[in-house]
Amino acid sequence: MKTDIEIAREAKMLPIADVAKKLGIEDDELELYGKYKAKINDEFLKRTADRKNGKLILVTAINPTPAGEGKTTTTVGLGMAMNKLGKNTVIALREPSLGPVFGIKGGAAGGGYAQVVPMDDINLHFTGDFHAITAANNLLSAVIDNHLQQGNELGIDQRRILFARVTDTNDRALRNVTVGLGTKVDGIPRQDHFMITVASEIMAILCLAESLSDLKERLGNILVAYTYDGKPVYCRDLQVNGAMAVLLKDAIKPNLVQTLENTPALIHGGPFANIAHGCNSVRATKLALKLGDYAITEAGFGADLGAEKFLDIKCRKAGLVPDAVVLVATVRALKYNGGVAKADLVNENLDALKAGAVNLEAHIDNLRKFGLPVVVAINRFGTDTDAELDYVRKICEDKGAEFALSEVFAKGGDGGIELAEKVIKACEAPKSFTFMYDDDMSPIEKIEAIAKKIYGADGVKLDASAAKALSEIEALDPEYKKLPICMAKTQYSLSDDASKLGRPTGFTLTVREIKLSAGAGFIVVLTGAVMTMPGLPKKPAAYSIDIDDDGNITGLF
Repeated sequence: MKTDIEIAREAKMLPIADVAKKLGIEDDELELYGKYKAKINDEFLKRTADRKNGKLILVTAINPTPAGEGKTTTTVGLGMAMNKLGKNTVIALREPSLGPVFGIKGGAAGGGYAQVVPMDDINLHFTGDFHAITAANNLLSAVIDNHLQQGNELGIDQRRILFARVTDTNDRALRNVTVGLGTKVDGIPRQDHFMITVASEIMAILCLAESLSDLKERLGNILVAYTYDGKPVYCRDLQVNGAMAVLLKDAIKPNLVQTLENTPALIHGGPFANIAHGCNSVRATKLALKLGDYAITEAGFGADLGAEKFLDIKCRKAGLVPDAVVLVATVRALKYNGGVAKADLVNENLDALKAGAVNLEAHIDNLRKFGLPVVVAINRFGTDTDAELDYVRKICEDKGAEFALSEVFAKGGDGGIELAEKVIKACEAPKSFTFMYDDDMSPIEKIEAIAKKIYGADGVKLDASAAKALSEIEALDPEYKKLPICMAKTQYSLSDDASKLGRPTGFTLTVREIKLSAGAGFIVVLTGAVMTMPGLPKKPAAYSIDIDDDGNITGLF
């Protein structure tokens, strides 16, 4: 069987300028990055601002397992299938991070015959957006330390600096570091830490900003530290938000590529819904709505993370309302949730399927709480039996969700026709969209709403440091109490304990840290043992990635 990169290499890509022309994008509204990638500039966004929006489809999934689910693959395949049905469809995806590409998870360009291309470029640097975010983030960190060195006019308490440095690789050695060591001219010694770039508030700001001016204002609102007398210090106080915006002036523009079947795809920002908000940019999603009669987007990891944040944060901030939600699952993953070892998932096991299907039921229930029609897409494997598929179909029907088999990995758009037809129908179904919590609820009430309604927790426990941080945030500005919540939680379980599969009950969600992301416009809540800087596995994917003398990459997938 061909690898993903071999399939991608055989793709008959159109010049991206030709893909753009089909969308009505003129040459001077396109900024080319080679022959097959381009950014769409603000002139086109302004010209199409008054266009009628298409239908918005959100693709999410059950909790991820080693068995695989295929959310991005399904998103890409669904878009291709809808175009085969004559529907003008545009896909809006998130950009891959180099961390998982060289770590354990791999790339994020889809798979098999449902990919976005050029997949190697997309997975490796792409148009440099993440590097620009890293540079802007670390410029602010450098200015903070320089301010300390140059007399500390603002009186920043170096023990209470909140803003951290970032890098777009998994590097556990940087989780806790000391900076400023050496001689007097080398800086003021203090403890610091690194996060992966996607967890940076700059990433969230880029994804939520509506314009360059909005971006600059949001950057200025970043809370970076407290003074010795407890007063807040914002990025604008250090007069560096303008310079940061300069570094991001190109990164804020959405990227245009195509699928293996030449369906247009916008890829821009936003992975890691376990430690960030996990959605692609507002600008890309809104642009997709203007370009197509249907816009298909995705949110990271399971519906308890990415979809909840898409609906409670992104939709709230950007005024978006999805017309339908696609929930991706596999029989293999459900059996894994039922206790079957990965090596045994090829065998029929209805008892394990029944035990693990509670995870699917939980996600259907949760999505319907938002008042949206749900279509369950079962990513079909050759080892799935009719009895297993029939059981999952009955669960979906009993829960009031549509069911469709998806074979887009093996068949491309042709393998997604059944799914596409049901999604199109779902988009016309009645909906009564509602958020999981109201703006006027207190932050702790919002946290409890997510924990109880989405995760199934009995309650929430705040560690002393988290409770203190929340009190300080609430005291800074009454408006901060109205901000939505961005939960950081393990992606592997509905609970905050990665080992609890299925649909855990009888647990309390433990909050260990709370941070204000004033620029992004939400409060970050870290639960359990989740980390904002992942580590590499014993055998990183990087060991298998190589390039030959002709520039052909191998091992990327």
